[in-house]
Amino acid sequence: MDTFKKLQEYYWPFKKYFFWSLFSLLFVTGITLVYPIVLQQTIDNVIAPGLYELIPYLAIGFILLMGIKAVAVYFQQYMGDYFGISTVYNVRNSIYKKLQRLSFHYYDNAKTGDLMSRLTADVEGFRFFLSFGFAELLRIFLLVLGSLSVMFFYSVPLALVTMAAMPFLIVVVFQFDKRVHPAFRGIRKSFGRMNTRVQENISGMNTVKSLSREDFEIGRYSVKGEDYRQNYLHTAKIWAKYFPLMEFIGNVCVVALLGFGGYLVINGELSPGELLAFFSLVWYIIGPLMNFGFVVNLFSQAKASGERLLEILESEDEILDKNPASKNEHVKGHVTFKDVTLTYVKDDDEALKKISFDAPPGKVVGLIGATGSGKTSITQLITRFYEPEEGEVLLDGKSVKDYQLQELRKHIGFVLQEPFLFSTTIKDNIAYGNPEASMEEIIDAAKRAQAHDFIMEMPKGYDTKLGERGMGLSGGQKQRISIARAILINPSILVLDDATSAVDMETEFRIQKALKEVMKDRTTFIIAHRISSLKHADEILVLEDGEIVERGKHEFLLENKGPYQRIYDIQYQDKEKILGNQQHA
Repeated sequence: MDTFKKLQEYYWPFKKYFFWSLFSLLFVTGITLVYPIVLQQTIDNVIAPGLYELIPYLAIGFILLMGIKAVAVYFQQYMGDYFGISTVYNVRNSIYKKLQRLSFHYYDNAKTGDLMSRLTADVEGFRFFLSFGFAELLRIFLLVLGSLSVMFFYSVPLALVTMAAMPFLIVVVFQFDKRVHPAFRGIRKSFGRMNTRVQENISGMNTVKSLSREDFEIGRYSVKGEDYRQNYLHTAKIWAKYFPLMEFIGNVCVVALLGFGGYLVINGELSPGELLAFFSLVWYIIGPLMNFGFVVNLFSQAKASGERLLEILESEDEILDKNPASKNEHVKGHVTFKDVTLTYVKDDDEALKKISFDAPPGKVVGLIGATGSGKTSITQLITRFYEPEEGEVLLDGKSVKDYQLQELRKHIGFVLQEPFLFSTTIKDNIAYGNPEASMEEIIDAAKRAQAHDFIMEMPKGYDTKLGERGMGLSGGQKQRISIARAILINPSILVLDDATSAVDMETEFRIQKALKEVMKDRTTFIIAHRISSLKHADEILVLEDGEIVERGKHEFLLENKGPYQRIYDIQYQDKEKILGNQQHA
């Protein structure tokens, strides 16, 4: 029960609905146990003596009793469902909040499909046990205990004979639980892996089709599907093995009841009505005990689901607010790195090594280097997406750790190399970081990002709804909307991570011209592979293997004849050769 104890904070606030459900269940169980007694009284005290005129009154009383039971069943089921649904509403919201706050380190290793499986199938598995399983467990206990009490009241010898096989049934049920729990955990894991495969395939469908790898992807999905199938077949095999055994033990009890009970009736030690009541009562015991296997199954699924939910809820928040209550009304944007070293994975190669530089407010810093050289890592440390192992990152002379996280990030505008747009309107996408912005401000930001003209060509202009991940727009259009989104939050620090990589040279020129105005009085970091995107920077940092190997202005670096000059030659001399060949032709 450790799993349920750890999740207690989510269901305990709704305990009154649970207890109302249990109270209704007590009422329902009590009425259920009256049935055999009414049957026994009808046979022995009404039909046997020939008092047939009482039968209509008994029938009316029985119907009223069933009506009362129906009302109690309604309350029991509704309150139980209310308890379960309210609980998982809290659990799902807590998990979602947790996912929003977990660091990038967590997502570096997490699988999207698996997380989706936990938020859907696992949450639902946990809910079903809360809504139904707890109450069913208590119903089984009360029904078995009540039935045994009535049976022993009628005949102790027959009750003992009938119950002789029950310990074997209980042993089988517990053996079933011992095997079915790990089996269901295997099902949950394989379902998560299968979801991950589907999610990755759909997200990368353009790549799959462009490389004609449909058959390969079908094969990979089939492997995951086969793993899921085998896990389910293993669980089905456990069910198929234990449930017939439970039924066999139950039927042995019935045979013992009919044999010995018939003998007692013949000898006048038991009335026919009592034997018939006994027959009903024994199924009130056998049925729930066999159903106990189903409840154990629900418990196993809920436990497995709860464990997977706790893996998220108990995940360590690596990036924490040192001063969560602090508010930073004004940030100038003075960024300083002091001997900063970063490692993404423990004992792995360092992504950044002893990085030091100073970027005063309004300064434009260019970052260039090969893929994996550490360009993006520098900007991710400013926003505290990751924490450095050594050194310190300062903002306006104060460690970024001393800022409240949300306030810190509100002052930093990001335009990523692969822009992400939501499946909502263009207007909402631009205003995502500043939802209070007026329509005039949204249009102004779009104009600065050279996005206004193509937006107005859309069927509904700024109210045009985009498809998933910006479907319906070109790469360049998506990036320009992303730039408008960054402009609209009016950041003190602007990060352009290859922001113009997906646009043509003419559009790039227009965007850069617009960005010159936007970058005024803002500290700007430009990450680029094209020298044309950052040659106007106040300082360019050339990175190799996580180290700054060169720094300075564009002209100085060209004269230095170092790595920057080699990059320049590769980009511009090749262009000159191409132009020369075209002219020669």
